[in-house]
Amino acid sequence: MMPGKIYDKHSTPENFFESIEVKKPAEMIIEQIQKLISTGKLKPGDKLPPERVLSEKFGVGRGYVREALKKLEFYGILKTYPQKGTFVSSLGVKTLEGLITNVLNIEPHDLESIMEVRSLLEVHAARLAATRATDEEIGELKAMHEDFRNCVEEGATGLEADHLFHLKIASVSRNSVLRSLIGLITPDIIFMSKNAPPDTRYNYTLKEHEEVLEGIISRDPDKAAAAMQHHMEMAHKRRLERLKK
Repeated sequence: MMPGKIYDKHSTPENFFESIEVKKPAEMIIEQIQKLISTGKLKPGDKLPPERVLSEKFGVGRGYVREALKKLEFYGILKTYPQKGTFVSSLGVKTLEGLITNVLNIEPHDLESIMEVRSLLEVHAARLAATRATDEEIGELKAMHEDFRNCVEEGATGLEADHLFHLKIASVSRNSVLRSLIGLITPDIIFMSKNAPPDTRYNYTLKEHEEVLEGIISRDPDKAAAAMQHHMEMAHKRRLERLKK
């Protein structure tokens, strides 16, 4: 210890550093759009370039551009018109800035919050799907379920097949807002799950999917909803168990 210097264990060099958060490309795209609106380069009512052009300009895949635009459209910042394109909503600049800030401040990896909301949405989607799905759509759900089964039997996680099954249920619910909300949080669910190694829990997931599917096939909304509720509870329980390891 140097003479005359008061030692404070809380002021050692290692305590000066803070963790950093690596931003996703979609978040960076949203921030850039916010900056363009703030500086007046993008004005309410302006048309955005096509997705392909934006992908080239940002230097990222079109999937990231689509994710950013989808979020901005969901919150009313952008508006897409068929055959016309995507436009900045006709709101004041300050309002648009505030909306974008709210989008960026959502905590995408808050497991508890996401799972609570997901459970509410998925259970209601399953209930509606049991009464609204056509025979053709039920056939598509069966095919997706078999894709997931094949992945599990081959020892893979089947993460994509798993979530495609859930997104299809949301789609056949015939509720566009419900479908959009589930689609909005799905990338964060996948992000939290993608590093998990394949193991026997996917056999449990497969069985739980079967029970949801049976409820939809039998056109029994209560059965479908109860099965999805059970699936959501067990999925959350398995995630918490993994976090403790």
